[in-house]
Amino acid sequence: MAQECKNQERNQSFCTCSYPGCSRHALCCECLQYHLKKRQLPGCCFPPEAEKTYDRSFEAFARAWGLNK
Repeated sequence: MAQECKNQERNQSFCTCSYPGCSRHALCCECLQYHLKKRQLPGCCFPPEAEKTYDRSFEAFARAWGLNK
């Protein structure tokens, strides 16, 4: 369950998650914990085109940034 975050309003200005109904939108601490437990990274770590695929895997991150060479 989401906790109240004193930074949530400020975080809204840079949260790039486009997943509809995300309960962790602009709650960076919760988002990071959630994704790392699933061996993923949050959407804000990806360029816009890659973020929209909702593939948050480490492998998708490497592909998106050209790190898998």
